[in-house]
Amino acid sequence: MNKLLRYIFILSLALLAVLFSAAMLGAESVNILSLDEQTRSILFDIRLPRIFLAACVGASLAVAGAGLQALLRNPLAEPYLLGVSNGAALGTMVAFVFFGAFEWSRPVLAFAGAGLASVAVYQMARSRAGMSVERLVLSGVIVTTFLSSIIVMLTTVLDAARLRSFTFWLLGDLSQASTMGIYVSFAAAIIGTLIIASQARGLNLMMVGERDARDFGVEVGRVRLLVFGAASLVVGAAVAASGSVGYVGLIVPHIVRLTIGSDNRLVVPLSAIVGAMFVVLADTVARTAIAPRELPVGAITALIGAPLFIYLLRRN
Repeated sequence: MNKLLRYIFILSLALLAVLFSAAMLGAESVNILSLDEQTRSILFDIRLPRIFLAACVGASLAVAGAGLQALLRNPLAEPYLLGVSNGAALGTMVAFVFFGAFEWSRPVLAFAGAGLASVAVYQMARSRAGMSVERLVLSGVIVTTFLSSIIVMLTTVLDAARLRSFTFWLLGDLSQASTMGIYVSFAAAIIGTLIIASQARGLNLMMVGERDARDFGVEVGRVRLLVFGAASLVVGAAVAASGSVGYVGLIVPHIVRLTIGSDNRLVVPLSAIVGAMFVVLADTVARTAIAPRELPVGAITALIGAPLFIYLLRRN
């Protein structure tokens, strides 16, 4: 426990430094020692809500990735690659097209879409021989492709302005940080992290094998249900607020495991902090690299995540 607290303290200081730097940087630089009315508005009305949402989204996606990788005993398990993010995106799209007046419908339907996609991939990847890397990746590709085709069909009912806005959102867009989106993402990140972290001991034993875990008293079905449910919750809330920001759940847990080992009692909570830092940094690059124009934050995370995915796939 002391080791966990020490890591949390160090990483929390690093996160505060990243948040402070991100608040100062942008198309319009902000000097916190000399704030006028314009820079105060930029800082408090635009930049800080966006940075806070980025931190919530990063923590959510990283925790979901850490939980799914441990549960499925597969280093390639990640919400984006498994189609869970696309399930949430489809749910958000349905809410956007058919229930646009009800903002609450987006996280609700995103959660439902993420849950259904998780169940579909899990059932498709399972076989009597277990769950191989090939079956898992292929199942994720099939579900992702199927859901993407439905999303494309639904975009045909949008006018040109809404289509452009939705396309940018789908690639990962944190510029539209709403109060409700921030509250929902924050609550989901806290609840999801606590649920998955509470199952860390069971996940540690299940990484050895489900039969061994049962011998040690782990209720495998209950752990599986809680982790899948929590992962769907955090991914649904994150995607509804920011679109599909890919590869965070793949990159961050691997960085944490390479640094401190595979004990999920450490990996899950520390992934949340590192995930928050990673997406805040990626979003800072996205909004400053070609300022005053912006890049989708999902493009930045994909530039880093795709080579790592290829490396892991070849290694397995």
